Amino acid sequence: QLQLVESGGDLVQPGGSLRLSCVVSGFTSYRSAIGWFRQAPGKEREGVSCVSGGSGADTTYADSVKDRFTIDRDNAENTVYLHMNNLKTEDTAIYYCAVRRTGQFWSVSLDSDDFDYWGQGTQVTVSS
Repeated sequence: QLQLVESGGDLVQPGGSLRLSCVVSGFTSYRSAIGWFRQAPGKEREGVSCVSGGSGADTTYADSVKDRFTIDRDNAENTVYLHMNNLKTEDTAIYYCAVRRTGQFWSVSLDSDDFDYWGQGTQVTVSS
C-alpha cells in the first residue's frame, strides 16, 4: 500500500529554519516527481516546491519561497526533503507531500491536480 509520511514540522521563530521530510513507502518512487504543498487556515492549498523523478535534477518553487526553500531527494531512502530557511509568519501552514503516478509523472508541477497520492501533513508554525 502506497503511503507518504511527513515529519519535521514544529514551532519556530521568524528567521528560523526547519527541514521537512517525506518518506514514501509501498511504491518505488524514484521515477516520480514529488511535491510539497501547504494550506493555511482559511486559505486554499498552494504548491510550494517539486522535484523531478530520477536524479531530481529539475526543481521548481513558488515565488513566495524562492531563495529561502530548497527541495532535494534521497532515492536510496525513498525520502524527499524540504529545507526551509528565513521562515516568515506567512509560512505558517500544514505542509503536505504528494507523488505523481500518472500523466507526465516524472516532471515537476505545482498543480495539485497532477498529484495522485498525498500524505497526512505536518504543521509548521512560525511565530515569536
